[in-house]
Amino acid sequence: MLVLGAFQLIIGATSLGLTARAPIADVGDTTVPAAVVRIGAQTSDSALRDLVRAPVDTPHTRRRKVIEVSDWYSRRLTIHRYVAYATIPVFALQWAAGDQLYHKSSAAPTWAKTMHRVGATALAGMFTVNTATGLWNLWDSRSVPQGRALRTVHALAMLTVDAGFTWAGAKLSNEAETDNNARRLHREVALSCMGLTVVSGLAMKLWNH
Repeated sequence: MLVLGAFQLIIGATSLGLTARAPIADVGDTTVPAAVVRIGAQTSDSALRDLVRAPVDTPHTRRRKVIEVSDWYSRRLTIHRYVAYATIPVFALQWAAGDQLYHKSSAAPTWAKTMHRVGATALAGMFTVNTATGLWNLWDSRSVPQGRALRTVHALAMLTVDAGFTWAGAKLSNEAETDNNARRLHREVALSCMGLTVVSGLAMKLWNH
């Protein structure tokens, strides 16, 4: 009787899936105890699927760091952009007037001489405004990693343009009135600065999002 009772006890425990070491069964991509599978067999397939696929530990996702800039950042950026757009027609007028002065020198028409002086003064003011707003925003966005390299290259390029225009206007323009070599150098420096400004501005327009 004792042996029979023990045998029945073992059979009962096995049928319930409650042995000390439950075998392992594979369900989909998840490995679970066979006891869970047997219990799940008594439920619906959807309930079993939810039970098997439920993650034990949900990993915590790292939140992105929020970086704030000053309220004036967008205002300075708007001013910077509109002034940059306004330099394009001034460049065109400067090229037309400068071309007359380059080929005709003192015999150039009065409008070319006047327009070239006015255009040079206008560009000096525009580049002063854009240098101030650009460097200020560059410092204000120093903690923003997106586009940092492009902003830095743009700033360095425009500082180079500032230096080139200053040299062409303050020194070479006076020498260009009497020296053909200075006139040629003045023209090359001015056109190079215009080209670098346009290329750098387009790069910011296309890729600085």
